Amino acid sequence: MASTDTDLPEHVHRALEGYLEQRLADCRELDVAVAEAAEALARFILDGGKRLRPTFAWWGWRAGGGAHSGPAAEAMVRAASALELIQACALVHDDLIDASATRRGKPTIHVRFGRTHRERNWRGDADQFGAAAAILLGDLALTWADDLLHTAGVASDALQRALPAWRAMRTEVLAGQYLDVLGQARGDESTAAALRIDELKSASYTVRRPLELGAAIADADDSVTTALREFGSEIGVAFQLRDDLLGVFGDPDVTGKPAGDDLREGKRTLLMAEAFETARSRGDDDALDLLRSCLGDPELDPARVETVRGVLHDLGAVRAVEERIEQLTGRAGRALDSVAIPEPAAGTLADLAIAVTDRTR
Repeated sequence: MASTDTDLPEHVHRALEGYLEQRLADCRELDVAVAEAAEALARFILDGGKRLRPTFAWWGWRAGGGAHSGPAAEAMVRAASALELIQACALVHDDLIDASATRRGKPTIHVRFGRTHRERNWRGDADQFGAAAAILLGDLALTWADDLLHTAGVASDALQRALPAWRAMRTEVLAGQYLDVLGQARGDESTAAALRIDELKSASYTVRRPLELGAAIADADDSVTTALREFGSEIGVAFQLRDDLLGVFGDPDVTGKPAGDDLREGKRTLLMAEAFETARSRGDDDALDLLRSCLGDPELDPARVETVRGVLHDLGAVRAVEERIEQLTGRAGRALDSVAIPEPAAGTLADLAIAVTDRTR
């Protein structure tokens, strides 16, 4: 395999294609219906995504001294590709939890299977069937992720070094998801709660743990691992904060989701928490009433979305989140500069920090 430094997403795609074809063959031996469902999951995995998590894992590997090509690099690509299966699990379950109708501009898994139920005139409740299918397929993706990591061909000692980060990541993302659901149920409006969810649900499994995974497989120096961990924690939260802004202000053609969907889903983001905090400090009951009535309203129309956008600007919440993104990115850069990381890893990680935190271009 040629160097993956310049075309990592294509290498990850090929690794996933090969692995998923093996697993689909297993499913075909079980039952044609199982194979049909598994094929829908495989298409979901292969048809979209920026391969961000494997990218950070790869550059953690390179930062730790891992080779750009050869058998060890090929094994690293396969190990990094397992992160896409965890991502698939998280997205399928997240869409179900949030009752999202679209993902990447296409019907979500639970919607797709509910539609199949209706089209084929099956018995029972179509929506319940779609939800059950999404739960099971998300679980299947998580199972396949673990299997892929353990069969990637990584040396046994390297795999043992990587497992603590892998285990922590899987627990943290589910913990963050639960706190997200709990926060919506409680109506939590605090910035502390919003940031904790960002740390666990996004920063951990998007940036920090993938970097640690790659560095561990490469047997990186402790100083490098510490710097990558700090860099990943800061950039991971900044990444989520940018995502929160896009969830309210983003272009649907870019995000693949309807404008204002985070508002309809009742997302208790830092953006909203900053707005609530400022409105309370100002004694602005009108703003509080508006935000509380709109947040979690599934019937929220575009005009009301636009009204909320204006209030978020007026309260300074957008500016506060932008400033925090800038602060986090600055701290991440200083962490990266604190140790000698070889090129091209150092430069690429600095570029990635900008790419994932400034997605308004």
